[in-house]
Amino acid sequence: MEPGICYIKPEYLLAEANSGPNSEVNVSVDGASNKRKHAEDAGSPNESGNKRGNKKERKRGQNKNRPVFKDERYSHLCHSLIDGAGGPPCTVPNCRYVHDLEAFVAAKGVDLGDVCYVYATKGYCGRGVTCRFAKAHTDAQGRNMKAEPYDEQAAQTTCNGISSELQVRLRKHDYDFSRTKELIKQAEKLRDVRKQQEQQKKEEIPDDKLAVTTAERTPIGSAIDDNPNGRDAQRKPVIDFREKLVLSPLTTVGNLPFRRICKEFGADITCGEMACAVPLLKGLGQEWALTKRHESEDIFGVQVCGNNPNVITQAAEVLHETARVDYIDLNIGCPIDLIYQQGGGSALMRRTNILELTVRSCAALSDRLPFTVKMRTGIYADKSVAHELLPLVEQWGAAAVTLHGRSREQRYTRQANWAYIEQCAAQARHMPVIGNGDIISYEDYVERRALAPHVSSVMIGRGALIKPWIFQEIKQQKAWAPTSTQRFELLRRYCNYGLEHWGSDTKGVENTRRFLLEWQSFLYRYIPEELQLSPPQKINERPQKYRGRDEMETLMSSGNSADWVKLSEMLLGPVPEGFSFVPKHKANAF
Repeated sequence: MEPGICYIKPEYLLAEANSGPNSEVNVSVDGASNKRKHAEDAGSPNESGNKRGNKKERKRGQNKNRPVFKDERYSHLCHSLIDGAGGPPCTVPNCRYVHDLEAFVAAKGVDLGDVCYVYATKGYCGRGVTCRFAKAHTDAQGRNMKAEPYDEQAAQTTCNGISSELQVRLRKHDYDFSRTKELIKQAEKLRDVRKQQEQQKKEEIPDDKLAVTTAERTPIGSAIDDNPNGRDAQRKPVIDFREKLVLSPLTTVGNLPFRRICKEFGADITCGEMACAVPLLKGLGQEWALTKRHESEDIFGVQVCGNNPNVITQAAEVLHETARVDYIDLNIGCPIDLIYQQGGGSALMRRTNILELTVRSCAALSDRLPFTVKMRTGIYADKSVAHELLPLVEQWGAAAVTLHGRSREQRYTRQANWAYIEQCAAQARHMPVIGNGDIISYEDYVERRALAPHVSSVMIGRGALIKPWIFQEIKQQKAWAPTSTQRFELLRRYCNYGLEHWGSDTKGVENTRRFLLEWQSFLYRYIPEELQLSPPQKINERPQKYRGRDEMETLMSSGNSADWVKLSEMLLGPVPEGFSFVPKHKANAF
């Protein structure tokens, strides 16, 4: 059989199916067909974005310059009217929001359903009359209702984000970062001692010629600081990263509703989407939104990205002191061009002096707040450096390291190198090493753990996006084959969580739809086991053209984003006029 193809049982093959993979997929919904070939995100080294080749650089990994749909027609009702007419009048001079309640309600359109998930679960919907399910919680006079009894504290199921007070302090540069300055100075001192030792060893200078003390000649660990700072320092136990199933921090698609789904299926540790340190320190609400945590996430971390040790440590400090987080993770594996070219992400793997200061200072923030690092094998496919970095990162104080078994150059193509992950994990003395790459089934999990016995835990990313029940399969040690009805109910649950998180008004509904469609760009790649000729499915295999066992299963397997929109309309109502969608990630690359 030809490699890279998932073969389907003959009775489910379409008449036009051939022995090779599908050649095209429609990735745009704008009234016109916008087809493009399936292409790997990276090819040979000359084609992968570095300057060692002469071929023109290809844009990979993301669909850039994609249209972003914005519809603000219904989201401007003045807050004084959210609960309906008859409340306190608006006191804002020259308020720019809508004050004609009847015109707003008429323009909003008909309700999308009779039941508001937010009201049904919490007893009050904060979107009031702007909610697209408002009839479920408005009285005959159009006033928004509260269920009796309603407990506002009990209804609060998420935390973190940014308060207005903290936002003002950050924007006025009024936040005290003196501790960061002290930790950076300590880290610089330890780094200089390490360099002296290396120079001494290189030049074979006798110990009595080197003017450092015995303590200074042992720069192992972080820049030690015993100050129990941070509001969670007294209550938070140190995390055990061993024998856990970890959900990878996933840009765009690893949002809070998706993490809730994965927690319900058995994920042990979750992490928010990558947040950039500079926007965090500027107090930008959209970046702080990535730190939000649901109450079901019992072990939750925030991943930060940056290119400057002072900035990264400041971001870690403010997160530690103001947010409820169990650990902070540093991203030194991000392959995105914009991040890499600015010296962040995977570029830090070659900027070891900067990386050392960052890890030492952040790890010293608190002995109760573990600081972890997520890296790749290296920058280039033919030059792995993780085996050199990993022992150093452990010395500098990292509590755990996640190693993705591909280089920046490879992006998400080629198979993850678990033999190399094992080689690196075997070098760690006490620090847990978490392996990451290509796990989409229980069989994959068992095989990778056998290949890498020194790996402490496993992190799952795309496998969870394609089939979020992968965590359940691993814990139950058997495959689960959900029906199309069960998979559709999973989408409904995600939409309910999305409406709770982003809001049930028009803006919230369209946000939920957009993130659902982004997720669907991965979900469609799931192939039911009953249809496969030789299960289980492999993450890098493209299926032959096939039909499902029923109409819904066929619709869910479509790579045409117009079909993904149809699914969203079954759950969230018709799309607005002029709607268009192109997935952010080129998830169809196998």
